[in-house]
Amino acid sequence: MQPPFTVLHVCMGNICRSPMAERLLVHALAELPGEPAELVHVHSAGTGGWHAGEEMNPPAAREVTRRGADASGFLARKLRGEHLDGSDLILTATAEQQQYVLALRADAAGRTFVLGEFGRLLDATDLAGLPAFAAEPDAVYRRGVALVEAVDAARGGRQPQAQDDLDDPWGRGDAFFTRVGDEIDRAVRPFASALLGR
Repeated sequence: MQPPFTVLHVCMGNICRSPMAERLLVHALAELPGEPAELVHVHSAGTGGWHAGEEMNPPAAREVTRRGADASGFLARKLRGEHLDGSDLILTATAEQQQYVLALRADAAGRTFVLGEFGRLLDATDLAGLPAFAAEPDAVYRRGVALVEAVDAARGGRQPQAQDDLDDPWGRGDAFFTRVGDEIDRAVRPFASALLGR
């Protein structure tokens, strides 16, 4: 059996942006009908290992919880090559982190995007030709891979835009985390709907 379609979120320390994106995508998927937890695997890692083993930054966890998602049980980890190899879509917080990923795995270019870039391109991508949704892992995997290929085709080799980056909220107030949460939701919610065919 094909493994679940796997999404990896990447930021710097893996305690703010990428865990927020991980848990908010899981929440967006869970709000859709069916058993999405069995159909999609979502995880995250950081380009640096300074916070490995730590919980989510408290204001990030508060923001995740405020939005109805689950912040519990999270532990930060450093990005490793096998995380990239096992992921069908890699979403970084910034263009700099995208370049870090590509320095590790140049062959991941077609499935690696800045989160804001992916959300922006998804809005402009015709998804009518994707494989039909069915609530079983192989079908979701095929649909997910085709969706990523369609968004990459819409990218057309262009570089991300400056506004695609998620600003680092570490050390900032709750209002800053709320803004970052809004930006994450604007990307992950349409993606969840597109992936699960809703």
